[in-house]
Amino acid sequence: MTTKGGVISPEREKLDDNLAKVEELTQRLMDALAHRKPSNPALQGPEPTLYSKAAQAYWQEWLNNPSKVFEQQVEYWGKSLHHFIEAQQALAEGKLAPPEDTGPKDRRFKNPLWDSNPYFNYIKQQYLISSEAIRDAVGKIEDLDETEKRRLRYFAQQITDMMAPTNFFATNPDALQKALETEGASLVRGLENLVADLEANNGELVVRLVDENAFEVGGNIATAKGEVVWRNRMMELIQYAPTTDKVRETPLLIFPPWINKYYILDLKPENSLIRWITDQGYTLFVVSWVNADESYRDVGLEDYVEDGFLTAMRIVREICGVEQLNVIGYCIAGTTLALTLSLLKKRGDKQVKSATFFTALTDFSDQGEFTPFLQNDFIDGIEQEVKASGILKSFIMARTFSFLRSTDLIYTPAIRSYMMGETPPAFDLLYWNGDGANLPGRMAMQYLRGLCQDNKFSEGRFELMGETLDLHDVDVPLMSVTAETDHIAAWKDCYRGVQKMGSRSKNFILGQSGHIAGIVNPPSKKKYGHYLNPDLSLSAEEWLDTASFHEGSWWPVWEAWLRKRSGKLVPARQPGDSAHPPLCPAPGTYVRVKANQ
Repeated sequence: MTTKGGVISPEREKLDDNLAKVEELTQRLMDALAHRKPSNPALQGPEPTLYSKAAQAYWQEWLNNPSKVFEQQVEYWGKSLHHFIEAQQALAEGKLAPPEDTGPKDRRFKNPLWDSNPYFNYIKQQYLISSEAIRDAVGKIEDLDETEKRRLRYFAQQITDMMAPTNFFATNPDALQKALETEGASLVRGLENLVADLEANNGELVVRLVDENAFEVGGNIATAKGEVVWRNRMMELIQYAPTTDKVRETPLLIFPPWINKYYILDLKPENSLIRWITDQGYTLFVVSWVNADESYRDVGLEDYVEDGFLTAMRIVREICGVEQLNVIGYCIAGTTLALTLSLLKKRGDKQVKSATFFTALTDFSDQGEFTPFLQNDFIDGIEQEVKASGILKSFIMARTFSFLRSTDLIYTPAIRSYMMGETPPAFDLLYWNGDGANLPGRMAMQYLRGLCQDNKFSEGRFELMGETLDLHDVDVPLMSVTAETDHIAAWKDCYRGVQKMGSRSKNFILGQSGHIAGIVNPPSKKKYGHYLNPDLSLSAEEWLDTASFHEGSWWPVWEAWLRKRSGKLVPARQPGDSAHPPLCPAPGTYVRVKANQ
């Protein structure tokens, strides 16, 4: 970008034009932020008492054991000073080069400049030194109970993740290089992306993870053939068209979570569990839940059980002309399926032949990674939110889940979109992840207070629909499928719940990967394996230590188990019957409704 004889070069002119566009977009940015409604501060972080308790504990440690505190401080000061001296010596010698030891590897710092450039290397190493010092200081605080300590660790990590130099333009070599290469066009595109995200969410910053224009529900995703054969205020019931001449006599009904849309099980033909099940010769029904709005504020778990689970089971049995069926519950729907099975046990109802649970928690005695969000300050904030709006809004849940993996789901996408000016990828899984659903206010609080916080179901004291429900009442033959790196429903917590169930026939599968990829793992991919062990009397650690590992998908293992409980072969059933005529083609209408922001 040079000038000759006072004439501005084309590159400099283009850069100036782009910087002018930045000024124009800045006004749109301010307008978008002006429309932002102040959010409930209780949903932004812990109440101040957590930090004051931590400070008090740290001060107490200083008084009682000053040598320990000084040791921590001196260690941090020593590392920082040594780092500074190395940089100064390099400058004094005119090397302008980083030290031989460029620091530990971190995938955030993939650009070679973090190691080869002394400026960026100094910033990186000092950030890592400071982050380690914060983690050590929090870890060595002793006068806090384990719950408070776990929360403090979490929020301290959020602060260090937020302050990473990659998150700031002036200290991100990728963003700086991109801006130079594009004469500032990347900054314009990035600001356009930022403004568009703010405008789309009423001033709330929700980082767009995917190109939403690349997908259409019922167009290029959720395309398995079927018909909606029943509809009420809670759900649409889809019966899928058979793909074999004969099917098993006992139908299969899937209850997906209502936090997200059901079509995670039918994204593309090659990874569709729905298509795979019908190809194995089963009559398959899937519930598509309503996306709640403010009018659903008083809808509770009892409504999901009565108008969702029990109604769907009845309609399936009527259409197929059978007395029993097999059922699957995924995530929160698996939790509620367990509640429903306990209720049926109390009533002496044996319509369920077998139950399969996908990554379903039923024992919340250990809140795991959700501990920071399941204490009273945060839950009180959610309660205020649902009282005001009638629903727990989708973006609040999405933001909570995202902060469990903030580097991957918040900061890295934000850097790419806002600093680099890149268009979000066309990725069907991320599209589904962003197509969330609102939760009815009453139901959300029943779940958070009664199940997550008080663990009443596992302890045999959860009251619903005139009965006191107990996890031990779940006594049908069951299969539980979990995922090794699941950060939403940790497999060890799922395992503990299965151990408390009363069934004499229990099976447990631990698949590789996480909450979604651990379940959506088609055999054709030959990607993730799974662990099997019939001895469920062992502790979770002992179970895994003595389990056998098997390459490939767990789907065939589960289907072989299901087949034994699905009866003889009968002529394939077409969707619906005279009493339940098809209402519209799959994927139906409820799945197309977007969540309120």
